[in-house]
Amino acid sequence: MFTKTKCWYNLRDKQNYRKVWTVVNFIKFCLRRIFKLMKVKCIFEYDPKKFPKKGVYVVNHVSYLDPIMLFAFLPGNPVFAMNGHLWRRHWIRFLMKKADVIEFNPIEPADIKKLIAKVDEGRKVVIFAEGRITENGGLTKIYEAPGLVADKSKSSIIPVWIDGPQYGYFSKTKGRLPHRPLPKMRIYVGKPQSFKLKDELRRQRDHISNEVYVILRELGFKINYNPKISLFAQLMKTAKVYSRNGFFSKRPRIIEDINRKQKSYKDILVASFALGRSFRKFATHNENVGVLLPNAIATVCTFFGLSAFERTPVMINFSVGAKNMVSMCKTALVKSVITSKSFIVKAKMENVIEELQKNGLNIVYLEDIAKKMSIWTKLNALLSYKIKRVPYKEGGNKKAAILFTSGSEGAPKGVVLSHANFIANINQMAAIQTINYKDLLFNALPMFHSFGLTVGTLFPLFEGSKLFLYPSPLHYRVVAELVYELGATLMIGTDTFLRGYAKIAHPYDFHTVRLMYSGGEAAKQDTRSMWMEHSGVRMMEAYGSTECTPVMTANNEIFNKFGSIGKLLPGMQYRISPVDGIETGGELCVKGPNVMMGYYMPDNPGVLVPPENGWYHTGDVVDVDEIGFFTIKDRIKRFAKIGGEMVSLNAVQDMVIDATKDMGTEYSYGVVAVPHESKGEQIVLVTNNEQVTSSLLHDYVKTNGMSELYLPRVILYHEKLPVFATGKSDNVTLKKEVMAELFPQEEVKAA
Repeated sequence: MFTKTKCWYNLRDKQNYRKVWTVVNFIKFCLRRIFKLMKVKCIFEYDPKKFPKKGVYVVNHVSYLDPIMLFAFLPGNPVFAMNGHLWRRHWIRFLMKKADVIEFNPIEPADIKKLIAKVDEGRKVVIFAEGRITENGGLTKIYEAPGLVADKSKSSIIPVWIDGPQYGYFSKTKGRLPHRPLPKMRIYVGKPQSFKLKDELRRQRDHISNEVYVILRELGFKINYNPKISLFAQLMKTAKVYSRNGFFSKRPRIIEDINRKQKSYKDILVASFALGRSFRKFATHNENVGVLLPNAIATVCTFFGLSAFERTPVMINFSVGAKNMVSMCKTALVKSVITSKSFIVKAKMENVIEELQKNGLNIVYLEDIAKKMSIWTKLNALLSYKIKRVPYKEGGNKKAAILFTSGSEGAPKGVVLSHANFIANINQMAAIQTINYKDLLFNALPMFHSFGLTVGTLFPLFEGSKLFLYPSPLHYRVVAELVYELGATLMIGTDTFLRGYAKIAHPYDFHTVRLMYSGGEAAKQDTRSMWMEHSGVRMMEAYGSTECTPVMTANNEIFNKFGSIGKLLPGMQYRISPVDGIETGGELCVKGPNVMMGYYMPDNPGVLVPPENGWYHTGDVVDVDEIGFFTIKDRIKRFAKIGGEMVSLNAVQDMVIDATKDMGTEYSYGVVAVPHESKGEQIVLVTNNEQVTSSLLHDYVKTNGMSELYLPRVILYHEKLPVFATGKSDNVTLKKEVMAELFPQEEVKAA
């Protein structure tokens, strides 16, 4: 090893330098040849010749091979900051004998100062930001050292992402990821990024690792996200990686439902092929097909069977009544609905089927398809799996599924989501939350709920985790017992359901759960505290909407700020639009690969209405702190979230007006949503018409076949309702008045 002062080298004579440099180049050349035989590639996002003269390579750490591969492929002669676990490996030091290596402790100030001095000399340094090799395949804790070195030396950060060695024998992921002798390995070198701490931060060093984490996370998402692949092709790709963990090993069983028959990836794919071919008999190419099924393996196979042959599954919300289900089918131009006889009988929905048939819909039962399925169809499905034949590999901006923003509205809107939308959101979640073989995700949220479909079903299937599907989140005691019996490690749910589990279950029922994600409605602080005190479980919030497939922001184990909805997911942009009556913050607008293709509107069925310039307006008033955590302050969209279900406040107001139209037109009505302890939110009706009663509205809703979610839980009588100068209702002021009347103690606390 030679001492460097001003430049890359300061040798006594050029002849000696050339001799040494030739040896280094020769060693690197030999290593590159060996690694290329091991299927290793190095990809530069930026021309290496245009890299700044000094900088900090910030690298994720997945195996013992990482420093050797970087030594072989990175240009020039960077300084390697080698952590103790690498330094103690003699074979690593031997192979990097001619590299410029410094033993490095990421929490030792003296070692950090050495690296800063090296960069000040005009060198580039390589730092493994995690300080240790990952044991789960994803990013772990990030040390502040890389950010400090970049900031103090006024140099750029060059992010580097290593992918593939975590599946090899030189990693620490045994038992969590499938290992094989020669996995494909890639080194991705990103563009240099300037790194400067914000002067206004009071505790800068506490946030350095967070910023470096975000840089690496963004690069990791960018590399793993393939916008062109279809959902079925992605499932086939995942099955190829996770189907076996060794040549002689049994196929892992990755999915189970209340029938308690575990299935493998092979079982899912073969059944999807067989069902998909049967569906072609009544559904044409690109046709929208209704899916009226509960959480079950059959539903997963139906979803992928339609997707495999480019028929679009329309996930029908069966909790909102026949009238709304018919509206959904008409909005999405559905001709046929796939369901199950046993499900219809158990759910007592015979009247729903009659109503659908009255409106000209063809009802297809899975039991009838199974009886009529020929041996040839089954053999063809098995052969298709064996030869890994994917009917339609390209997904991209083709529609993949249609969900509905509000199964509680009189006229629900269809949300058209593409293959790229689903793949993006799954990869975004994978970038912030790593799951693997060791995990079992318990999902009781129905698949017509976007959180239940994307995060609760597709996410574990595409990430190699086990999955248990339960048909109803309302069976609190049963859910708790099953989580205990299965030893589930992950759970999802809305705040309402998770709160119910915590109240009823025994504390030990959830002793294996390491993480819980709440979505669909705001997570309350007391629910989080309840879980931590009750079972010692950390409850995180994933905020989003159906239009964003659904997650937009989330907390995780690396960055978590209680009371916030987390940070924006990788690959997304945001802007804050000002709102009248709101002094601080504004409406959150987002744009990204997970934002929907567009709406199907009830008054214009089947016609796609895309978001303007790709921006989706959330309708939520948020504030963003200096390090990127979002906090919801209020809602401006006219919706209430009751137990995870969206209810249109405008639709409630229209219902009240219709119910009281015989009383005259001189009365005013205002509808707002306020917090509720168990349901998340409750609807409050404010009016100057004292003839309006709860029984009157209940009779109207029942007579017209509407959902009881429309019913206001509280009716207040005010002589005058606030309005703007233009005559438009001032709902912001109205809500403040209602809050002051219903929760006077909150006003005292605020004062």
